[in-house]
Amino acid sequence: MTRLLHYIRHSLVFKLIIIVGLTMILSISLWAYFNIENFKAQNMKTHIDSTDRLSNSIKLGTHYAMMLNSRDDINQIINNIARQPEIENIRIYNKDGQIKFTNQAREMDQISDIKAVACDICHKLDPPPSDLPLEERTRIFYSPKGHRLLGIVQPIRNDPGCSSSDCHFHPEGQTILGALDVVVSLMDTDRQVVKMEKGVFKLAVSTILVTSVIIFFTILTFVKKPIIKLVEGTRLIAKGDYDADIDIGSAQEIRPLGEAIRKMGKEIGRHQAQLKKQKNEYQTLFDNAPCMIAVQDRNFQLIQYNRVFKERFDPQPGDFCYTAYKGLDEKCPDCPVEKTFADGKSHYGETEGMGRQGGKKHWIFITAPVMDEKGNIVAAMEMSIDITRRRNLEKDLQKSEEKYHAIFNNMFNPVFVVDQKDLQILDCNIKAMELYQPGGPDMAGKPFSDFFPDEEKEALVRQVKTRKEIAKVRHVKANGHRIDVDMWVAPARYSGQNVFLITINDITRRLETEQHLLHASKMATLGEMSTGIAHELNQPLSVIKSSSSFCLKKIDKQEPISEEIFCKLISKIDTNVDRAEKIIQHMRQFARKSDIRLVRTCINDVLHQTFEMFNQQLKIRGIQVVWEKNDDLPDILADPGRLEQVFINLVINAKDAIEAKWAARGDQAREEERITIQTFVADSQVYIRIMDTGIGIKKGTKDRLFEPFFTTKEVGKGTGLGLSISYGIIRECNGDIRVGRGRDGGAEFTIIFPVPENLTDDIVYA
Repeated sequence: MTRLLHYIRHSLVFKLIIIVGLTMILSISLWAYFNIENFKAQNMKTHIDSTDRLSNSIKLGTHYAMMLNSRDDINQIINNIARQPEIENIRIYNKDGQIKFTNQAREMDQISDIKAVACDICHKLDPPPSDLPLEERTRIFYSPKGHRLLGIVQPIRNDPGCSSSDCHFHPEGQTILGALDVVVSLMDTDRQVVKMEKGVFKLAVSTILVTSVIIFFTILTFVKKPIIKLVEGTRLIAKGDYDADIDIGSAQEIRPLGEAIRKMGKEIGRHQAQLKKQKNEYQTLFDNAPCMIAVQDRNFQLIQYNRVFKERFDPQPGDFCYTAYKGLDEKCPDCPVEKTFADGKSHYGETEGMGRQGGKKHWIFITAPVMDEKGNIVAAMEMSIDITRRRNLEKDLQKSEEKYHAIFNNMFNPVFVVDQKDLQILDCNIKAMELYQPGGPDMAGKPFSDFFPDEEKEALVRQVKTRKEIAKVRHVKANGHRIDVDMWVAPARYSGQNVFLITINDITRRLETEQHLLHASKMATLGEMSTGIAHELNQPLSVIKSSSSFCLKKIDKQEPISEEIFCKLISKIDTNVDRAEKIIQHMRQFARKSDIRLVRTCINDVLHQTFEMFNQQLKIRGIQVVWEKNDDLPDILADPGRLEQVFINLVINAKDAIEAKWAARGDQAREEERITIQTFVADSQVYIRIMDTGIGIKKGTKDRLFEPFFTTKEVGKGTGLGLSISYGIIRECNGDIRVGRGRDGGAEFTIIFPVPENLTDDIVYA
């Protein structure tokens, strides 16, 4: 049963049958639906029209008898007409809803509810209308026997003959005297519809079955049998019979496939011959290669080796590589072949051992994995070259230049040897030449101070002679390009004189990357602030819109506007345009790239400028901002633009923490949450404290908060850069930042800046 289900699931025949069957079912269903609906509509329209004509005929037929007030004639007419099989009821109501004439004797003189279906058609309005369209006089309902009925009401109007007759007088103002209600059965019509639906269903089923049978035998004859023959041909090719006579079939679609398989077999045979030839060539190259080559299994046993290896080590059958190479009883502690088996990669290096004639030998080696057709490592190939002579020469050279190599060759960074008195360059390493003067003459004898910019030369010369570490120094290369470096200065002795060993670290790219990262963080912050900015801009725009709309309405109505009102409206528009422009200008300044500048800065002003962009956003979220500031704060030395980015990051984090608290508790009625900002002075330091009532800081994350790309937010809601960049900005402004638990259970960030002793308005570049 399982095999049958698997065959059906993967069979092309059944897939085609299902696809075609579903297509036909859909097509026939749509066709049947629209045809049946059209048939129903046309049939119903015919019944309504014929019933309406019948009711008109009854009304006309009884008109004369009504004029004579001949009740027997009227009853006879109604009973004769009601004998037709499709007619259920014929009733004539007076204006009070009483049945005066009917083909059902038991209904005579019964008074119907005036709001019943037949009466309510005319009595919806008071007085009843004299003329109604056919659609409003028609109703369809079900009989107690369960089949549908069609009823049409004909109003009986007060003709002039009725209002003027002496024997049958009706007031002239009475427009409707009663109503004729004719009810016919729709049983035969419904039976025809059901019969038609069954016929369509049988047609669909038979069509699908016939089509499925045709598809099955067509594919069996023209597809499956030729494919079976082609499969047999491919099996012959797989067994190595590349010239097998394959039945390629006669079908136009299958024949190209058969020809392709036949051609494939011949091509495989040709390639096999080429592979055999290449194998012989590779074996010859393997044996005659000028280096030592050995192939080893996972037990480090030699499987194959070339002629040079045999001549050098004379291995015995079944020898291990460590026995043949070095005469050891166990594998080497740091075996490259073992590493290749472990990671499937090549490893290279140097090793030493005893040669066949004795004496220490040195080799350089490289290993490579040997894999089977499934990609599994089955062996490792090791190629070695004897470098004993070169190694001996290198050791001799190393001894003669040991002091020079100790200073220069082990240093990756540029290193200068300069005189302590005049900072004249006595020597430098290759890295220094590559960085400052690539391809140029030797820099010996050149003053080291030439690398300093003219405006900073005097101060930097003094720092070199007095400090051990100088961070973020601007240097000028020989081609005039400026770079940023860190310098480490160490006193030493060189050729009998006092020198400075100056080590350089080029941090230009790092600073550029930091600047790009800082700008990227600003852009991410702007994205998080977009909702708040939209709310801030919406308020002035709403004022402008309402003022301008008021003026336009007055102009459209050609009504005068008093000068006082007009001036107030224009003043409001002007004020709110300035406000919107101020917000946009603020965002442009915040998003602009800039180098760090340390200037005289008022912390309270920066904080207020930061919260201008968040007031509306926090207010909408129900978050209160509490200010506990010291208005007499001293100015500090900082970069206002970058400090604003720090405060924005902290405020966004506080807002997100409060919203995370709401989400974690699932509160419907949120409690009043707040963000508290404190500023004060203590011990000649300015403190800024930002506290929230959010979810707080989890254990184990406090020490990692300022790591790059570490975030406690959900995926897609944070970059992990905000606090890391904020930490760097604060440190560049000579400040410090601390984090802890706030008094309300949330997070508390404290930023500390020293108060400079001599604060001027001069800009200081860092």
